[in-house]
Amino acid sequence: MAPSAAAPVAAEAAGDGPVWRALLGYLRPSWRWLVAGGLLSLLTGAVGLTLPLAARELVGDLGADRPLAGALATMTALVVITAALGPLGEYVLRRTGESIVLTARRRLVSHLLRLRIPAADQTEPGDLMTRVTSDTTLLRQVATDSLVGTVTGGLTLLASVALMAVLDPVLLAITLGVLALSGAVVRLVMSRVSRASAAVQESVGAMGAALERVLGALRTVKASGAEHREEAAVHGAAEDSWRAGVHAAKWLSLAGHTAELTLQIAFFTVLAVGGARVAAGAIDVGTLIAFLMYVYYLVLPLQQLVGAAGQYQVGAAAVARIRAAERLPAEPAGPAVPLPAPGAPPAALEFRDVRFRYGPELPPVHRGLTFAVPARGMTAFVGPSGAGKTTVFSLIERFYEPGSGTILLDGRDLADWDVAELRAAIGYVEQDAPVLSGSLRDNLLLGHPGASDHELRRVLRTARLDGLVARLPAGLDSLVGHRGTKLSGGERQRVAIARALLRRPRLLLLDEATSQLDAVNEAALRDTVAEAARTTTVLVVAHRLSTVTLADRIVVVDGGVARAVGTHAELVAADPLYAELAATQFLAAAP
Repeated sequence: MAPSAAAPVAAEAAGDGPVWRALLGYLRPSWRWLVAGGLLSLLTGAVGLTLPLAARELVGDLGADRPLAGALATMTALVVITAALGPLGEYVLRRTGESIVLTARRRLVSHLLRLRIPAADQTEPGDLMTRVTSDTTLLRQVATDSLVGTVTGGLTLLASVALMAVLDPVLLAITLGVLALSGAVVRLVMSRVSRASAAVQESVGAMGAALERVLGALRTVKASGAEHREEAAVHGAAEDSWRAGVHAAKWLSLAGHTAELTLQIAFFTVLAVGGARVAAGAIDVGTLIAFLMYVYYLVLPLQQLVGAAGQYQVGAAAVARIRAAERLPAEPAGPAVPLPAPGAPPAALEFRDVRFRYGPELPPVHRGLTFAVPARGMTAFVGPSGAGKTTVFSLIERFYEPGSGTILLDGRDLADWDVAELRAAIGYVEQDAPVLSGSLRDNLLLGHPGASDHELRRVLRTARLDGLVARLPAGLDSLVGHRGTKLSGGERQRVAIARALLRRPRLLLLDEATSQLDAVNEAALRDTVAEAARTTTVLVVAHRLSTVTLADRIVVVDGGVARAVGTHAELVAADPLYAELAATQFLAAAP
């Protein structure tokens, strides 16, 4: 499962530029606040660097028996300033980090909602969710710890080295020698951190995909008695994530403790050599104390630099995954398109030698499909399972593009239509009648949020939902549950039909829209569809004879082509396949 989730995204990531350039793109909108936080951090460090010099003066005053009030006041002021500036700078950086995460999430969510259906089909929703949640969160660490940490830590380190050179070049040379040896070790470790961090993010995505797979079909899992097997699969993904995290933690810990060990070695080496130089009269005690304080002060900038390197490796893996998701093919974003005005003319549709397959390795679904649907009236599509009936609707909605041939709506090639304009003219009721979590009102207004109360009441009566609304405790504001679990299958279908009718479509697509309705509601909605067909163009995929016989024309689809077109009576007499379907499948499925 994990490879299938990651493979398409990894393929899209192949064309990305350097990760650091993509990272700067996320940071650019907040660069002013990043600079402000960085300057505050630098100022905090600069004030802190003056403390060893003040301590040196204090030691000198003690040795010369001079008053200590001035030196003590200076040191107290420096400590107070550091205590004030430090938290302020950290707050500014953390707030900026949260803004960077928000910007990245908005951008990624906007892109994912516009994914082309073929790209969405090849990705795991759970994996994409981790890119929006877990991966974007790491951008905050990269912005505050990696970028700012590198700048402030580097400048503080350089300033410390410069002041140490003024105090005693000999002790500085010893310190730099120890640090150079540590740097070589840390550099080697960081290459391991990079690979481990990438593995961590991929494993988190795989775990999210595994969990979404189970929760998305929880009833099926329970009904199949598969809890233990699915539990083991998710646990396995979680353990893979744990192993990857432990592996990354090992190398990050090694890098951090290498820096700490180096500073300890440098401190004791300087103490030993410095003590000898004090004994020889080369430097005084105050200089040695100040130098040792600077060695101690090197801890923070070195930890910042090592931490920044580690966070960059972690963030680089996250940025690569986010960028890969953003490179998945998406439909262009444009302004909202108004729905057709009341009384808008119905649409005419034509397929001309349309050929289509879902993938190059898969068999063709349509092998030259040709038919014409005039404006107004009802057209039914019938045929064996797998004949490509539902795919007709997917092509009309431009969820997929035909491999060849032409689809015309009102005489215009669908490729020439703006996607938003095209879908604004269409009402689509899918086969599984999906209902979104939220209230019943939210679901009905999904496609037409500006609908009036009068329009809403009208479609409620039309779809036979007014009785349901009256029974619900909060009426239209009642929650329907995750994927509409608080509604029956028939109620979900009626909600989907009402939602489509509320859009005043010029072309209405109904894919098995009455398959879960009882006889009374099916008959009522069948009359509603017939009434709608007098003012709009209705296309129906149906297996119930009672629905098919109402159609003005019936298209028999088989083997990817339209083998016959006519009325029910004409096709029963002229087409053996339709006659067989009518005598078996339709009649058996009729209520």
